[in-house]
Amino acid sequence: MVRVTFISADGEHRQEIDAASGSVLLDVAQAAGQPLEGTCEGQMACSTCHVIVDRDHFDRLTIASEAEEDMLDLAAAATRTSRLSCQIVLDDTLDGLVVRIPGQSHNMQGM
Repeated sequence: MVRVTFISADGEHRQEIDAASGSVLLDVAQAAGQPLEGTCEGQMACSTCHVIVDRDHFDRLTIASEAEEDMLDLAAAATRTSRLSCQIVLDDTLDGLVVRIPGQSHNMQGM
C-alpha cells in the first residue's frame, strides 16, 4: 500500500488515502472524491487532472514526457512541481506522497 495525502487548494483540508501499488493517482483521487476532472479519457488532451507535487516527492517521479509537458503548459495554476495525475503510477518509492489540488480544479460533479 502507498499512502497519499491530498491537500485542498486553500490548504485547510487534508485527506490521507491508502492506495494499492500500481494504482494511477487520478483514479485514487476520483475514488476519494477529490476535485480532479480527468476528462481526456487517457488521451492526454487536457490538463484538468494536474496536481502540485510536494518538492520532497517530485524527484521520485518518473520524468514527464514531452506530451505531458505540453499539457502542463496549458494548466491553470501550474507550478514547477505540477504533474498530470493520470501519469503518476504509485509505487513504494512514492509512499507518503503529498499533493496539493490546484485552485482552478473541479470534478465531474462540478465541485
